[in-house]
Amino acid sequence: MKPLEKERFIGLEWLRFLLGCYVMLYHTAHTYPQIQSLGGVGELTSMGFFATSSFFVLSGFLLAHVYVRGNQLRDPAATFWAKRLFNLYPIHIVALVSSILVIALMQWLAIPPEGPAASVRFVVYDTNEVLGQTNPELFRHYMDNGQLAFNSVLQLLLMQAWNPYFLTFNAPLWSLSTLFFFYILFPWFAPRLMNARRTWLWLAVIWVIYLLPPAWVVWKHLYGVPYTGLLQRVPIFRVPEFFGGILGYALFRRARLKEQVLTLWQRRAMALSILGCFVAAAVLFTHGPKYWYFLLHNGLLLPSQIALIYLCALARNPDSEWLRHWSPRLGAASLSMFALHVPLFNLWRTLEQFFRGDPNLCFSDWSGCIAAAGNVQLSVGGYVTYLLMTIALCVVFQEQFVTRMRKRLVARFLTKDQHVRRLGAPGRSPS
Repeated sequence: MKPLEKERFIGLEWLRFLLGCYVMLYHTAHTYPQIQSLGGVGELTSMGFFATSSFFVLSGFLLAHVYVRGNQLRDPAATFWAKRLFNLYPIHIVALVSSILVIALMQWLAIPPEGPAASVRFVVYDTNEVLGQTNPELFRHYMDNGQLAFNSVLQLLLMQAWNPYFLTFNAPLWSLSTLFFFYILFPWFAPRLMNARRTWLWLAVIWVIYLLPPAWVVWKHLYGVPYTGLLQRVPIFRVPEFFGGILGYALFRRARLKEQVLTLWQRRAMALSILGCFVAAAVLFTHGPKYWYFLLHNGLLLPSQIALIYLCALARNPDSEWLRHWSPRLGAASLSMFALHVPLFNLWRTLEQFFRGDPNLCFSDWSGCIAAAGNVQLSVGGYVTYLLMTIALCVVFQEQFVTRMRKRLVARFLTKDQHVRRLGAPGRSPS
């Protein structure tokens, strides 16, 4: 058997790729009434927070697998933080700049319905009040110069998730900001959680702690601003998901070292319970009272998410060479998919409307050309093309830009320092 610390989990590679696909569907499928009219699709694509939370749990699981050795990290904390930043920040900056450029294009073309309101200043206050659904125009806002400058600084410093009022420029980028906060905590907490004696007890404690803020919000009926944003993305309230992933890996490693294997029926029971939790949550979220959003979003689903990661980690390597080749490539592209799918979608639907309208009319009647584009209904065929194109672009972007940039940054800022430390270590020869 391959040593556990060197094992690659092909099931987790496919899972994080599929989580990225689900988030794409969550943010874009509602734009197509043809899709939403299909029975159950609206409910099943409404649980974007399940995918994001599962991704946070998965991050804790994988980082614990890669970096924790005994009671310490494989690398010094500063090296770990640098490596994580070198992987995250290039994606963040490209996604941020591309979002601003696409918004500028949409604002210039002003193709209805989204184009006329497009602006880097435009935001929507986060609320779960009924008024937010019945009168959404009340929560639309254009940032003034001070707000624009402040939130631009937050974006550049990867701190935008700490704004509980609204999301700016490219909404899904808050998840990268939250991830980096988790990375800051990892060197201190991960070894301690991995070596905790009562792992199940710590999981229960973390689960209860996670549920306390949404329970208080529901008790006080505080469904509006800023409480929705606080629970949705402020990193300190999402830490239990990341810690849950670390503890999940502690259980997984302990079981593997003791050669404890789940039977086929136990795995099937886990899969059915996870599916049941997801379907029940989708029904409660879309058709139940509004307080279910806070409870489901922050805590109730954590056990099923940890179980999902655990179950996928048990998947054996397939015999198919095709699957073994593509699983790490698609898995590695998942974070780019999280970051880039919104600007790519805004660009795609803008260009589809423009070119399926009457682009020749733009040479003689610009207003008529834009009006013709605004009358175009987005096609399902075009949507499928967008999804496939986004996956392909993110794979290429990850491999040709992010990976190369990370290697250059590591070579520039880390490799030399690590070599010097090795030469200066007691009892080591220069060879």
